[in-house]
Amino acid sequence: MQLVVGRVGRPHGIRGDVAVQVRTDDPGLRFAPGVVLATDPAALGPLTVRSVRWHSGRLLVSFDGVTDRSLAEGLTGTFLVVDSAEVGPPSDPDEFNDHDLIGLQAVTKAGDLVGTVRDVLHHGQDLLVIRQAAGPGDDALVPFVMAIVPEVDIAAGRLVIDPPPGLLGPDDGS
Repeated sequence: MQLVVGRVGRPHGIRGDVAVQVRTDDPGLRFAPGVVLATDPAALGPLTVRSVRWHSGRLLVSFDGVTDRSLAEGLTGTFLVVDSAEVGPPSDPDEFNDHDLIGLQAVTKAGDLVGTVRDVLHHGQDLLVIRQAAGPGDDALVPFVMAIVPEVDIAAGRLVIDPPPGLLGPDDGS
């Protein structure tokens, strides 16, 4: 599975540097000089990081072979990706990689199937997007906090949720 670690933004200056919108918790590792990144679309890569620096809160990256503004403009909007096999487990046992959560079955504390984790959103608070098994198949947005998701068992392929009333819909019986 390919994981997006960044998206190329606008060029910076005339020497081929680009701003990168970071989508990884470890930009120091993912964008270190010498790292080779696959791209989406694939035809624009792979790209090898030549240098990296922070400027005014933005990550500026230069890639081998991208030596002027015109070449840098051609990369705008390109996604920088790594294979999920390259991403190790988090060091904190209470943290999880998004790709490990996607596909898990969500069940209630009573063992009732709620649905399947379809995505993880990071908007101020982490949210699990769960495709509900019952009803019209709508997605439920479940805050990924210990009080609501007390158990995650990746090996068993499931997580347990304890939703407050109304979280899964008006007739969720919580």
